[in-house]
Amino acid sequence: MPINILDPKENFLGIDKNSSSFENSKIVIQSLPYEHTSSYQEGSKHGPKAILEASHYVEFYDAELDKETYKDLGICSLEAIDFGKLVDAKAMELIEQNTDALIKENKFVVSLGAEHTVTYGIVKAFANKYKNLSVLQIDAHSDLREEYEGNKYSHASVMARVNDLKIPISQVGVRAQCKEEAELIKSTNRITTIYNHQLEDKNWIDEAIESLSDEVYITIDADGFDPSLISAVGTPEPGGLSWKQGLDLFRALAHSGKKVVGFDVVEVLPKKGEILTEYCMAQLIYKILGYLKF
Repeated sequence: MPINILDPKENFLGIDKNSSSFENSKIVIQSLPYEHTSSYQEGSKHGPKAILEASHYVEFYDAELDKETYKDLGICSLEAIDFGKLVDAKAMELIEQNTDALIKENKFVVSLGAEHTVTYGIVKAFANKYKNLSVLQIDAHSDLREEYEGNKYSHASVMARVNDLKIPISQVGVRAQCKEEAELIKSTNRITTIYNHQLEDKNWIDEAIESLSDEVYITIDADGFDPSLISAVGTPEPGGLSWKQGLDLFRALAHSGKKVVGFDVVEVLPKKGEILTEYCMAQLIYKILGYLKF
């Protein structure tokens, strides 16, 4: 697979060439502007680029961690994947192939998606290497419909496809689902759901982490967060994680002894004149990288 690297001026954080070369970077960020099944608002295909652009205004120094994370890791950003006319299964195959190639290069892969469907292709690649994989899903929606609008590769069905792989799923922040999704969750021990109304329980973070295996992939749908903070998303829902709750969860997971193998951020839908959502997601990516142990 040819490795096409973004110019440093377009790279995550806009960091210098030495800290963003493929060879010198532990972290690789891939952009997956795939949007085919958006069911409410469209425009998530612009999300990856918007996050990268917003990241240029994130401070290098993290006061909580007392370090400039990028200097320890190196962060390389790749040119966006061109899907052409590929959709559904073919698009997922392309994502799996590209992600698999990066994993084989011993890179920690961060993926910026458009619609949430991309996570299926990514998880398939990680499952090829990690046989004890589980998925931590931050989301307003369960995304467990067998199909939506006649398409089993819909963004509303992505976790149903992950469930088909028999990979344990821990969902956090869910507050919108159909009855069939609720019944599926009740029928299996493989899916743990921390609903939005349960975020007031003091032990919800422990419950979410304990339900995960020792190898964890994180998928972050931006609508999992409170829309008063993160509003530029395809399908907003009232409620959701606060910024503090999100950081508390990711910090605890990083300190739990479990191995986080990769993560994605999806469903950012940029809006003209608003930058808070993409800026917060860029900062969240940097915070998580700072928390993790490599």
